[in-house]
Amino acid sequence: MAAVIWRKLRRRLCDCRAYLKPSGCGEVRNPEERIKGVNNKQDARYGQPTFCLSKDASVLVDYKVNSDPAAYSSTKRRPKQSVPSEVDDYSDAFSLLLENIPSNVGIKQVRNAYTVICSRRLSSVRNTLLELVYNKSDEMQYTAGHWPASSKQKLDTDIVEIYDTKEDPRGFQKLRDAYRDLCFDSSEQGEPLSVEEGQKILRDVSFLKSSLTPENIVDFFCRLSRLPGEQHATVKTDSRFAMLCRYSVGNQAAFTLQQLLQLFEAVVRLQVSSSQALLKSYESEFCRRVWDMGFSQLLLVADLWRCLGRGAPHYVEILLSYTALRWRELTMPQLVQLLYVIGENRRAPPELMQKLEMLLSTHLEQMNLEEVGAVCLGFFKSKSGFSEQLMKRIGDKVAARMEDVSNYSLVNVMKMFRYTHVDHLPFLQRLGEVVPQRIPSIGTQGVMHIVLACASLHFLDERILEAAASKFPSKVHYCRSKDVAKYLWSFSSLNYEPENAEVVFSSLTEQMQRKMHEFQRFPEHLLTGLLALAFTGRFPHHLIDIALSPPFVQLATEESPFELKKDLFTLDGSVAIECPDYSGHRLPLQLQQDVAQMLWDFARQDICVKPEVLEAAGLLQVMLGGPQFVKNHLILPHTRSADLEVHFDTSGQPLPLNPEALNEKAQKPEFKFSGIPVTDQLISQLAKCRAGGSTLKSQPDHVTEGEGERTTQNVLRTGVEGGVRTGLNLKLFRSGVPLTDSLLNSLTNTKIPIERATTQPQGTSEIRKLAIQITNRNQYCYGTHILLGLHSMKRRQLIKAGYVVVELPHWEWFPLLKRTRSEKLSYLHQKLYNSLD
Repeated sequence: MAAVIWRKLRRRLCDCRAYLKPSGCGEVRNPEERIKGVNNKQDARYGQPTFCLSKDASVLVDYKVNSDPAAYSSTKRRPKQSVPSEVDDYSDAFSLLLENIPSNVGIKQVRNAYTVICSRRLSSVRNTLLELVYNKSDEMQYTAGHWPASSKQKLDTDIVEIYDTKEDPRGFQKLRDAYRDLCFDSSEQGEPLSVEEGQKILRDVSFLKSSLTPENIVDFFCRLSRLPGEQHATVKTDSRFAMLCRYSVGNQAAFTLQQLLQLFEAVVRLQVSSSQALLKSYESEFCRRVWDMGFSQLLLVADLWRCLGRGAPHYVEILLSYTALRWRELTMPQLVQLLYVIGENRRAPPELMQKLEMLLSTHLEQMNLEEVGAVCLGFFKSKSGFSEQLMKRIGDKVAARMEDVSNYSLVNVMKMFRYTHVDHLPFLQRLGEVVPQRIPSIGTQGVMHIVLACASLHFLDERILEAAASKFPSKVHYCRSKDVAKYLWSFSSLNYEPENAEVVFSSLTEQMQRKMHEFQRFPEHLLTGLLALAFTGRFPHHLIDIALSPPFVQLATEESPFELKKDLFTLDGSVAIECPDYSGHRLPLQLQQDVAQMLWDFARQDICVKPEVLEAAGLLQVMLGGPQFVKNHLILPHTRSADLEVHFDTSGQPLPLNPEALNEKAQKPEFKFSGIPVTDQLISQLAKCRAGGSTLKSQPDHVTEGEGERTTQNVLRTGVEGGVRTGLNLKLFRSGVPLTDSLLNSLTNTKIPIERATTQPQGTSEIRKLAIQITNRNQYCYGTHILLGLHSMKRRQLIKAGYVVVELPHWEWFPLLKRTRSEKLSYLHQKLYNSLD
């Protein structure tokens, strides 16, 4: 038998193949037999296993990002390892065998047990949490198998704040056995494989090479995936594993469907996510086989891609096309799992979501509360809404057992209520009873979503807000820039200041300062936070100066995907009125004019033409003497809503302020009735002080002939019988219109020239400016008379600008719209002239 001598060239970048030096004629043997004969020699040759840890495995080293911060979005600290020279020799070859493109998995998608050294582009929240939870000083204090009391309390508190974006949304899968066939369970793993057996498999790969059969490849992958987790990283850097991956790609067409699923599950267990070429190849193969699979297998593959942390857009697109044709075949667990997949991929055709909503409606009663939370999250993430009927059914189901639903699922249901804007009072009332006690056990981000949903629904519950406010002093350092902005917006938009308001708002403002680097990527959060503070009358000048600086304005208006010009305009306009001592940057004048024109174009097509506004404007014109006395416009354009403006002199006489309204009329002198039908008979009756009793010749369209006759007779009876003389006290119509001297003068002078005085007094101090606001229920907190933050700020700024605010609240004005003209005139007269007293 000839001896076989193996030699290896060190540091070669090629295939690193050994050279055979036969000393005689060798016997040709089957590859499998050859492996058995060489294994023992290879063990002696390699010495200790390639991926064995050193003795001091507890020493941690930093794994730093030196060049591309986004390239290692899931970087972890790794133990020091004793790596033989063979691994170094293979490292360069491995980079040639497989294209090593960094993963696009976000930092939040990987549960990191140690401190991460990351760049600004990575979320600093997870790092902050982990630094607090796994502080080295606490590790040193851990003795005798227990934590000191203070450290244990701190650890338990901080654990509440850790949110795993991979595992937390999958909680529903553990509550029903039917999900075992639909999703990947990382806890289900066979008997662990030893390091020596793993090394033997890699040697087998290097010997078999192209002789590897599909069965060998699947078996090797499955066995390697059973290695201890700390060995996976070392296995993946071995060139022999790269060779195995390459042969798995080359044999994909030969795999049965079951083999392909087993192989890909092993890939997921090993977290082989760095090779773009390898994963694209697997995605293409699964796309080719979609129509050969059933829903269970399709959903399992989609779940495997999610667990791998990589998107498979082409596969998901074909999956949804498949579902659109066969959606009626979905079982309830399959529907829930599909909605989970749709949510994690953030997209789905609207037509398909409508079909799935119909199917969901039929299965809702069979679902547990965690599944309800899962489907709500799936629809929310895909930006698809529920019908009001289905949303209320979900609210009823959750409200009945709210104490049993998990915090995570409750937050998901709240997200959906916020998205659909469905007001479900029994659910919200139950929320106020249950949530305050649970807030200490809910993470900061979860509490943010709860109070934000309440703010979006305009639902003010002091119990929830006070409980949330009590959490801030000790938890504000967990807040991202988004959380700070949403917390501020929630409290301020509800126009509510908790008992510890100064502590809450000052701590959140300080956190905004600490998160300034995040606003470079998310400028909308800075503007949201500053506007919320402006609602409450708080104006941090140093932050406002940054927000209105030219670089930030350019970032917000040109680079942000959101429309932020209106937010900048509102902030700038508020500063102009409320901060006379502010000396920082201001918005460019041209940008102010552009946004003001944009807001006015919208207002005159939507706000100014609402029926309740037009009715009030028309009646005020009648009462004051013409359109030139009433102006329907944006008094404060930056507040984004219109009001009716009216001016009076010191004697209570209306002053013209809207000469543009005259241009809409004909150029020749025009006369107009003052709005009260007057006939010769009525004048005769007034002159003779008699109440003759025939009906008016003309009446308003909405007044019946009989009603008009009774009203006219009542006027004469109450007004004329009392005497038409100077100093007449108020004698009221039965319908409520006061019969004053000026009204009687109007009755006896039937025509009023429109071209009377068109100029105001020279001194502005002689003018009393009224801002008449026609409010609606969307400007108030739900079921209350408490104005929302924006409208409260607007009213405050109108007063600062010198206006007297006259409100026509919806609970008074809207019912009057169905009443008679005289009643509405009486109401408006009382509102206006009482405000002048």
